[in-house]
Amino acid sequence: GVYSQGVEAGNLIFTSGQIPLTQKGELIKNDFKLESMQVIKNIESILNQSGSKLSDIVKITVYLTDLSLFPELNGVFEQFFKNDPPARSAVEVKGLPMGVRIEMEAIALKK
Repeated sequence: GVYSQGVEAGNLIFTSGQIPLTQKGELIKNDFKLESMQVIKNIESILNQSGSKLSDIVKITVYLTDLSLFPELNGVFEQFFKNDPPARSAVEVKGLPMGVRIEMEAIALKK
């Protein structure tokens, strides 16, 4: 698509929405925990390329096609954000690219 995976503005990094697509271009499906973990790993990769890391995230927006998956999402967040989790919004949407169930975007500090 016509967009950047991440953009630096001052001391902030803004990621584009990430879906559960692996670096090999494979879409993870049918296991919401693995889908969510892949999305966070994708965000982590973008941040690492900009000299940042997951613990530098200040805000994450999560788009879900089914809010009933929210408790599972919390379990994944507990694995990745053990201390001082970022601010988070979760929004139910009708559809997401490639028919996925989850998409996330993040704003992080650049250290």
